Amino acid sequence: MKTILITGASSGIGKATAMRFQSEGWNVIATMRDPAASADLAALDNVLVARLDVTDAGSIAAAVADGLSRFGRIDALLNNAGYGAYGPLEAFSTERIRRQFDTNVIGLLDVTKAVLPHMRANRDGTIVNISSIGGQITFPLGTLYHGTKFAVEGLSEALHYELEPLGIRVRIVQPGMIRTDFGGRSFDFAMDESLADYAQTTEAMGRLFGKLAANPSAPEVVADVIWHAVNDTGDRLRFRAGPDAEALLEDRKAKGDEAFIGGIKELMRS
Repeated sequence: MKTILITGASSGIGKATAMRFQSEGWNVIATMRDPAASADLAALDNVLVARLDVTDAGSIAAAVADGLSRFGRIDALLNNAGYGAYGPLEAFSTERIRRQFDTNVIGLLDVTKAVLPHMRANRDGTIVNISSIGGQITFPLGTLYHGTKFAVEGLSEALHYELEPLGIRVRIVQPGMIRTDFGGRSFDFAMDESLADYAQTTEAMGRLFGKLAANPSAPEVVADVIWHAVNDTGDRLRFRAGPDAEALLEDRKAKGDEAFIGGIKELMRS
């Protein structure tokens, strides 16, 4: 029986993926900062709920060790934990800037490093990194969030080259707007009343996000894409998740910078 380790499994995409893989007969190491939040997952057969904070190296090592002790192997890793920081760059303290990159980038790398020795020994494994449409296109006020997701895209593509000869596959999943709590506890918005020069852009972005989030996909849509990404035996690197992701990323691919960025600016004015 195969095993997947999932970060950020307490809700949203992570939880939906844990339930999907469990229903398909996999063992699941469902990790999260507060295991007490997922008693329903812990009650499922072949699911180990473990504490893992991607910014805490000790918790990463312990969760991987516990998973291997329980199931004997890790065949797939889903790096899903993360959050979005939005707002004018000037409104963020250095501490909040570092927290965004520590969680979305450094944490992802640390979890991957913790699992790689096991996958190398097996000469087999799949690593799926959750990016976003925001890993290839940007919106105003997303300097930090998009910076991290562009980094995930780049590091994943580079990692693909070094791990493929070892039998380890790397996949990037790019969700669009998803019906999760991303706008709640997974969203860090910064604004300072003294930064009135950014007020117009902030108001316009609020309207634009309202339009983009009008028809979000369910987390299960992304879980289905992750399932296929893990089980794909070809060389495909990127997998889009959700009709809006398909449309926006295809539009970005077809247009040059001026036309696409001009379209975003037009949407903000409407």
